[in-house]
Amino acid sequence: MHETNRPDLTSWVESANAPDAEFPIQNLPFGVFSPQGSGEPPRVGIAIGDRILDVSAAAVSNVFTDEALIAAHACGTGSLNALLALGRPYASALRAQASLLLRADGPAAERRDRLEQLLLVPMTRADMHLPLQVGDYTDFYASVHHATNVGSMFRPDNPLLPNYKYVPIGYHGRASSIVASGTPVRRPQGQTQDAASGEVRFGPSRLLDYELELGVVIAGANQLGAAVPIDRAERHFFGLCLLNDWSARDVQAWEYQPLGPFLAKNFATTLAPWVVTADALEPFRVPAFARAEGDPAPLPYLSSAEDRARGGIAVTLEAWLRTPAMQQAGDAGVRLSRGSFTDMYWTVAQLITHHTSNGCNLRPGDLLGSGTVSGSAKDARGCLLELTWRGKEPIALPGGETRTFLQDGDELILRGYCERDGARRIGLGECRGVVLPAA
Repeated sequence: MHETNRPDLTSWVESANAPDAEFPIQNLPFGVFSPQGSGEPPRVGIAIGDRILDVSAAAVSNVFTDEALIAAHACGTGSLNALLALGRPYASALRAQASLLLRADGPAAERRDRLEQLLLVPMTRADMHLPLQVGDYTDFYASVHHATNVGSMFRPDNPLLPNYKYVPIGYHGRASSIVASGTPVRRPQGQTQDAASGEVRFGPSRLLDYELELGVVIAGANQLGAAVPIDRAERHFFGLCLLNDWSARDVQAWEYQPLGPFLAKNFATTLAPWVVTADALEPFRVPAFARAEGDPAPLPYLSSAEDRARGGIAVTLEAWLRTPAMQQAGDAGVRLSRGSFTDMYWTVAQLITHHTSNGCNLRPGDLLGSGTVSGSAKDARGCLLELTWRGKEPIALPGGETRTFLQDGDELILRGYCERDGARRIGLGECRGVVLPAA
C-alpha cells in the first residue's frame, strides 16, 4: 500500500477526518471548479473534506516540486486534460505531495491558517464543472447480470448472445451531450412503435430511464495502429467517476437494430464532478470477476496473471430517487438499488486493451463507460428497466407513489464509495440530474 493510502493518516483540514467524510486525505480526487461570484475562470482542484485545494494557487506558492510542480502548472486550465496528457506518474506525484501538504503531522501543518486562506476554497462557495473535455466517449456493456436480465426480456430462451463472454461489447457514444452533475436533463423525443397496434409515432419518450455506471478516465495516449497490451493497460487508467447514461427505452427498442444505440442514448450523459484516482483505489483492488464453470477463458490478449489477481475494484454504487413530492417535503429520497463494481464481467484493463486491440488510438480525456452496474440480486439492478422488469413490476415508493420509469420533475442521484477492513473509507461524491419535460 502506498504511503498516501495509510489508514492512520489525518489532515489538518478537520472535516476530512470525520468517519463519514467522502474525501478524507486518503482520497484526494481531482475536479474542476470556480469560486462562486468571483468571475475567475475554472481550474483544477483537489477535494479534501469539505474544502477544495486550489492546485493553481498552490503551484505559485512554492509547496510543490519536480514532477508535482509540472503537474500543478498543468492544472491552470478548465479541464483535467493537460494533466492527463502528462500521464499517470505526474498526477501521482502531485497527489503524493498534496497528501504531504495536507497531513496533520506534515511540515505544512504549522502554517495551516495561512495555507487555508491562500489555497483552500469551501465547497459551498464553489461551482463545479465537467472535469474533462471529453474528446471521445465509448460505453461498454460489461455486467453479465445486466446483459442477462435485458436479454431475458427479449430472448427468454437465449438471453446472452454467443459473443458476450468472448468480447467486451461497446458502442461509441456522443461526447457533445456529456453534461456536468446538476445539469437538468430534458426528456427526449424520438420514434417509437406501439406494441399493441404496431403504429410508429414521433413524440416524447414515455420510458425514460437511468443507468448506474462508472466512467473510466484515460491518461496518456497510444499511437494510431499501436495496441495497448493488457500488462500496460493500467498505465492509461487515471481514475473513476460516477456516470449516468440516461436512456429512452422505447426509442431504444425501436431503433437499436441493426446498428445498436443511437438517439435513445445520445441526448444526455451526466458525469460527476470528482475523479477518484487509480492510486486512491489501490486498497480496494480485488480479483477479477470469477467466471462461471464452463465459461470460456478470456482470449490471450485479454488475459494476464496480474489482471486476474487484482483487476477488480470494490466500489459500492447506489441509485437514489427524489420525486417532486419528496423534494417539496424536503425528503432525502429513496434508494432504488445498491450494487458492486466487482460484479463486472470485464475489468478496466480488459476494456482499455480491447478498445485499442484493432489499433484505435485513445487520447487524454477520453471516457469509457462501464455499462450498467448490476448484480445478481433484484435490489442490485442498476436501472429501472431491470428493477421494474420492463415496466411490469412497478416500484412502490413512500407516500403511496409508484414508478415504472422516470417522470418529469424526478431527480436521480448516483452515489459511490469504497470501504474494507484495514483501509479508510473513500467516496466518489454524487452525480445528479432532474428530468425536465420534453421541449
